[in-house]
Amino acid sequence: MEDIENKDRDREEIFSRTVRAGKRTYFFDVKSTIGDEFYLTITESKRRFNNEQGRFFYEKHKLFLYKEDFDKFSFGLSDAIEFIKTGKAPDRPVTDFGETEIPAEIKRGDKHTDISFEDLASGSEEEIS
Repeated sequence: MEDIENKDRDREEIFSRTVRAGKRTYFFDVKSTIGDEFYLTITESKRRFNNEQGRFFYEKHKLFLYKEDFDKFSFGLSDAIEFIKTGKAPDRPVTDFGETEIPAEIKRGDKHTDISFEDLASGSEEEIS
């Protein structure tokens, strides 16, 4: 049964890019749901040392980003990066809810897809063998 689950997990990954940045590694993985919808997982992985066990482990943090949220996410990210680089808030208007207003010509429909993930409850720490 475990082999079948691993094959399904392998089938879901469509594209992957790894970015090593100092003590952190970022993984950008495009995966596919059972309904052949794509989504992006961004994983930050940091190698840590557990003093009590005397062993290294990887601390991981995952973000799941669905394609209906790409535009809003990318505008928020680019606004934050622009602020960090320049010290000035972007000129883009902000809604009453504190969200960046996305230009009408870029907006997409808010079509949602029901997606279920079985491994979301897995732990964030994974020991190295």
